[in-house]
Amino acid sequence: MNSHQTESHMHFTGDFPIIVEGVRNAFGEHVIHDNLSLTVRRGEIIGVVGGSGTGKSVLMRSIIGLQVPTEGEITVLGQSITDARDDDDIDIRSRWGVLFQGGALFSTLTVAENVEVPLKEFYPEISAELRHEIARFKVMLSGLPPEAAAKYPSELSGGMRKRAGLARALALDPELLFLDEPTAGLDPIGAAAFDALTKELQDTLGLTVFLITHDLDTLHEICDRVAVIADRQVIAVGTIPELLALDHPWIQEYFNGPRGRAADAAQHRAKAIDKSDGQGA
Repeated sequence: MNSHQTESHMHFTGDFPIIVEGVRNAFGEHVIHDNLSLTVRRGEIIGVVGGSGTGKSVLMRSIIGLQVPTEGEITVLGQSITDARDDDDIDIRSRWGVLFQGGALFSTLTVAENVEVPLKEFYPEISAELRHEIARFKVMLSGLPPEAAAKYPSELSGGMRKRAGLARALALDPELLFLDEPTAGLDPIGAAAFDALTKELQDTLGLTVFLITHDLDTLHEICDRVAVIADRQVIAVGTIPELLALDHPWIQEYFNGPRGRAADAAQHRAKAIDKSDGQGA
């Protein structure tokens, strides 16, 4: 793939690949965001949380150019998204990958063919043989068995469909990875495995990950920082201990409620086990 990268596909060297400033999103009279701002650091996994209707997915869609804010500025990898006249003006789309909630796979295509869709769109000049090879590699990278490449989405479990969607999101070797509720609907074992895969991909590929989730275990296990959306804005961004030091009622209820306490206790147990294993070695 590297031999086919254009100048616009060169790596972004700034510290903040995503900058959202003063964004307003509204549907008619219904205002979702008002003066919302958020800065994402290069190489981090940032979790985005908020109550139902706070517009977490709307924010993600705004960042990738699918939702046009009525006010504000969004810069991604050094390029203005809000100044683009239409989708064709966003020439950095090949530099991010998106896993939409539910996978959003084409039901009439096999997993491998789904992975090849962005390759055909952005690199039509590469041979079919190379496309097939890249697709097989991305399927393997997502943790699916090789035989899954030839299966249709309807033949896969929910967890496998998520991984197939992830393989497609990774097709173009992106710098940014957007994940919308990636562990929703998965059992605890499957969710933990997906979290571990996300962290491994971030480490090995140097990804910046924008992660929308309700999963408190995910927030504790793999997120470097968490952004909280409430009152139509990002009201706080920080580590979970930093957020717990704030007195906002939603933050306290979310992280200090029964589920939050259970996730925190589980993480402390895991750290204690890791520590004892290290001492034993």
